[in-house]
Amino acid sequence: MQLSLFTALEKRTGIKNLLLLCAYIGLVMALVMIGCASPGQAYLEQGDDYTAQGLWEEAVAQYTEAIKVSPDLAMAYYHRGNAFSQLGKFDSATADYDKAIGLDPRLAGAYNGRGYAYVMKGMFDNAIADYNKAIELNPKLAIAYDNKGLIYHNTDKFDMAIAEFSKAIESDPKLVRAYFDRAYSYHKKGDKEKAAADLNKCIELSTDPKLTEAAKELLERL
Repeated sequence: MQLSLFTALEKRTGIKNLLLLCAYIGLVMALVMIGCASPGQAYLEQGDDYTAQGLWEEAVAQYTEAIKVSPDLAMAYYHRGNAFSQLGKFDSATADYDKAIGLDPRLAGAYNGRGYAYVMKGMFDNAIADYNKAIELNPKLAIAYDNKGLIYHNTDKFDMAIAEFSKAIESDPKLVRAYFDRAYSYHKKGDKEKAAADLNKCIELSTDPKLTEAAKELLERL
C-alpha cells in the first residue's frame, strides 16, 4: 500500500514538474518572440492608426520612422505606398511598392497598390500586369478584380469589365463598389434591368453616403 501511494505521489510530482517545465519553455519562447519583433512594428501600428483615420501625412511620417529603424520591413513600405497614393504622390507610391515587392515578392496587396499607381500615371498595361500578379498570388483579392475591371470599363471594353466585376463580387459579395461599377458597365451596354439590380444591391449594402448617393442618381437616370 505504501509503495502504491509513493508511486502515485511520484507520478503527481512528475506531472507537476512537467507542467512547470512547459510553462518555463512557453515563457522563454514568448521572450524570444518579443526579442525578435521588428523595432519598427510600433511605428507601423501607429501609422496604421492614422491611416484608419484618413490622416495620410501623419501616417507617412510614422511609416518613415518604421523604415528608419527597420529598413527591411516590407509592410512599412507597402503601407507608406498606400498613403502616398491617397496623397496623389504616385511616383513615391510606386517606389515604395517596388521596395515592398523586392523584400516580399508574395505581397499581393503591393502589386494591387502599384497597379493603381500605374493607372493614375496612365500606364495601363503595367497596371493590368500587376493586377494579374496580385490575383495569381491571392485569387480571393476582390479589389484587384474590381480595379482591373475599371481599366476595361474606361477603355470601353464593357463585357470584359463586367466579367472582372463579377469575379470581384464572387470573391467578396460585400465589396459594395463592385456592384456600382458593374451597374455602370451594364448601363453603358444599355442593359437597364441588370444595372438597376446592381444599383439596388449597392444601395442596400453601402455605408458610404457618397457611393449611395451616386447609385441613387444613376438609378434615376436609367
